[in-house]
Amino acid sequence: MPQTPPFTGQLNTGSYNKNLYQPKEEGYPGLYYNDNNLVSGSLEALIHHLVPTVDYYPDRTYIFTFLLSSRLFIHPYELMSRVCHLCMEQQRLGDPQKIAPKILQLLTEWTETFPYDFRDERMMRSLKELTHRLASGDEVYRKAVSQMSQGLIRRLTVLSQYEEALVKINATAAERLTVLKAKPQAAIQRDLLSICNDPFTVAQQLTHIELERLSYIGPEEFVQAFVQKGPLDNDKNCFSDHKKASNLEAYVEWFNRLSYLVATEICMPGKKKHRARVIEFFIDVARECFNIGNFNSLMAIISGMNMSPVSRLKKTWSKVKTAKFDILEHQMDPSSNFYNYRTALRGATQRSITANSSREKIVIPFFSLLIKDLYFLNEGCASRLQNGHINFEKFWELAKQVSEFMTWKKVECPFEKDRKILQYLLTAPVFTEDALYLASYESEGPENNMEKDRWKSLRSTLLSRV
Repeated sequence: MPQTPPFTGQLNTGSYNKNLYQPKEEGYPGLYYNDNNLVSGSLEALIHHLVPTVDYYPDRTYIFTFLLSSRLFIHPYELMSRVCHLCMEQQRLGDPQKIAPKILQLLTEWTETFPYDFRDERMMRSLKELTHRLASGDEVYRKAVSQMSQGLIRRLTVLSQYEEALVKINATAAERLTVLKAKPQAAIQRDLLSICNDPFTVAQQLTHIELERLSYIGPEEFVQAFVQKGPLDNDKNCFSDHKKASNLEAYVEWFNRLSYLVATEICMPGKKKHRARVIEFFIDVARECFNIGNFNSLMAIISGMNMSPVSRLKKTWSKVKTAKFDILEHQMDPSSNFYNYRTALRGATQRSITANSSREKIVIPFFSLLIKDLYFLNEGCASRLQNGHINFEKFWELAKQVSEFMTWKKVECPFEKDRKILQYLLTAPVFTEDALYLASYESEGPENNMEKDRWKSLRSTLLSRV
């Protein structure tokens, strides 16, 4: 059976003998190929193509692509149930000693790459039933099953601990935001520059936050984020009873927080000289982020500096040397579909592929644009063909892009953590949009009637809350 060429984005291969995994000579009917590449197939045929036999193990890019995209057509727990049934059938028909390690390898890849799927009790029930059958035959398999199960439990525990910590961080930040709604200027007693005045160190700590939050985003979240309705034949949402993309959404919220934090730090000081110094500091932080390959923090900083309450501070900006900022804005210019940024991203990706150190491997994409690209890929191509078959060409491309992200998110941050800076970046109070405008008008007065009216309205609203 021909297989599509592998794409970049490496997953753990395990330690099984690769010589065991040869392509099928004859495939399950219902799969269609073009130049040896799988382009479409019925759901039933694609499920059969996932299941190993005595003389066949599915291409690993196929495993990832199908497990990623199948959730648009079938619940993961239903897929697991059908896979388990077919695996048991293969065990019954073939040599259990030859088929068992392949089944175990498939389950291991599933649990390692899509651990969130196994929060569903129905998934775990099917997994336990099948692994119990595998473990009953041989001591080697019992140990392998035990290791796989323990690894899955560890991953799920870490995911839960991260989500609990994130809830606490967000609750702290939200509580401080409420204070700022009432009294923005008096609510903050310190700023980032009082904690750290080294742009490189701040950029490093931002990279810590980015990589940690990226590491918890499951690949399936990119698919689930786009599911609105009707992926199933019965027109029901696969994920109506699950959190769809909580870690992805939390990461987007982090981008927004960083933008508002930058704007808050700039608008907060009462003196023009201090505000100019803060702007120049963040320009240097943004430049260091670019050098590291942290494009998401870079764009968040630029976005914060371009917010209207900041950009209107003309007297402050007149004191700023903007040449470096102009270069950074040019790099992230949205014209020509972010051509300059995409060129820089390709360069960072190439550097990452050939890198010898973790420092050179860092690639943190501008996340909102990545989501936008995947969204348009999903919307621009039909998931099913006119004959009802699944359009697998579309999902090869989707999986290729997600797989590249999977490679980036696995990089360990090489920089030393600074707890004080991290705590400030994650929990320091930030102004709401109204508070930003009010602080901006207090720093540099309104220039026209529209701004004067807004200033009066904001001040009266503030006084009514005090």
